[in-house]
Amino acid sequence: MDNHKTYCPTINLTGLTAIILSMAFLLPSRTLAADNDYPTAARVDYVIGCMAANGQDHLTMQQCSCSIDVIAEQLPYDDYEAVATVMGMQEQRGEMGVLFRTERSMQDDVEHFRSVQADADLRCF
Repeated sequence: MDNHKTYCPTINLTGLTAIILSMAFLLPSRTLAADNDYPTAARVDYVIGCMAANGQDHLTMQQCSCSIDVIAEQLPYDDYEAVATVMGMQEQRGEMGVLFRTERSMQDDVEHFRSVQADADLRCF
């Protein structure tokens, strides 16, 4: 992975609040719910893990927050949760770990997640 990290800009809501709120009412409610279906605890957990791997400063927190937002745009929470479970189980010893490491559909899901995560890294770091 490239050591060069780019800034993931934050939005200054001062001048855009009214526009954003008015646009939110124009979007179908299903889209709004789908875009924000990650529980806060899951987002925080991701950011904490990301910061542990990339640094404990404010810029890294912004980049990691950006990263989980990009992942949430591309991957429904149920899929994210399933992949997290598979990745955790792959580390287990014995038959259970082997099953999670060798099942093709699970490998495909993990590869898809990793490509989404790579896209998030490119956009946010």
